[in-house]
Amino acid sequence: MTRIAALIAGLLVAGPALAQPVTPSPETPEWFASARAFVPPDRVAGQAFHVDLSNPQAPVGYLAVYPANASDPKTPASAFDAGEMLVAKLAHSDGKLTTLSAELRPRDLTLTSSMPSVASAARDDDGYRELHAELLKTRGTLPDGAMPCDIHGWSEDRDPNGLNVRAGPSAKAKVLGTLPAPYKFKRKGDNVPEGGWLTEFSILGFKDGWFLIEGATPPGKDYEDESVYPRNHPKPYGGRGWVAANKIGAQYANGDTRMGGLFQAPHVDAQWTPAKGDGGSEIGADGGPKRILACSGFWALVESHDGVRGWWRRLCSNQVTNCS
Repeated sequence: MTRIAALIAGLLVAGPALAQPVTPSPETPEWFASARAFVPPDRVAGQAFHVDLSNPQAPVGYLAVYPANASDPKTPASAFDAGEMLVAKLAHSDGKLTTLSAELRPRDLTLTSSMPSVASAARDDDGYRELHAELLKTRGTLPDGAMPCDIHGWSEDRDPNGLNVRAGPSAKAKVLGTLPAPYKFKRKGDNVPEGGWLTEFSILGFKDGWFLIEGATPPGKDYEDESVYPRNHPKPYGGRGWVAANKIGAQYANGDTRMGGLFQAPHVDAQWTPAKGDGGSEIGADGGPKRILACSGFWALVESHDGVRGWWRRLCSNQVTNCS
């Protein structure tokens, strides 16, 4: 079995932003609209995630709230920050619950979410909180000010001289090495993508428009049979270093969340907006974003091909199949 065949088999087993309409969850409660009116102007309402009806005379609703600039690449939100919640005092009016008053508080993660989970999810949000807690421990191994990330990507730079990998998040920082431009070669098979193989790597962190990467591999080597892959192939810099965010691409992976759109903040109960892929269909684990702007934990701030800016959980760098 060739390396590409083995890879596919393993995957099959394992499985400027435009104004867009806000799409509430199908389970949005009747009191949501009246509660959202109490959200401060520098915040954005997410989903209603809990309601306490233990006292029928004084029900309480809980609404996830995140900073309004959470999807701005200059001030990206943190997946490690639990966010805030609007605690709404509710009352019955004309047979429906409505909000009388509300107070903004730090998010209480002990409150059980009533939001439905994705049926096909391999992990629930509690699982991702554990993963993020483990990832946060690596912050001390990263350069000062770097946001820890765990996503994957590739270089989209077509410069024949390659993409510079620098010692710091600056165009003035020392060049440590380069990542090859898309690579094509003559061979018996027809495996090479039309534009050539791209150089893949892991993304460990983000700071000021730059991604901290490591582990770059020769373009296409993991997908080709060793008997046909040229010995004189390009050799990327495989160490740790910084690359400009606007030179990086990736593919959407299955992040155990609602597909078809992007979140306003890196949390599953943030506001959600529909988004389209390159061919005009809803985004999913079979294509990639137009641009990758930032990352935090397992989330990436991206721009879709129809101009929606928001967060998607998990990006992969597979060039031959989807990342479901």
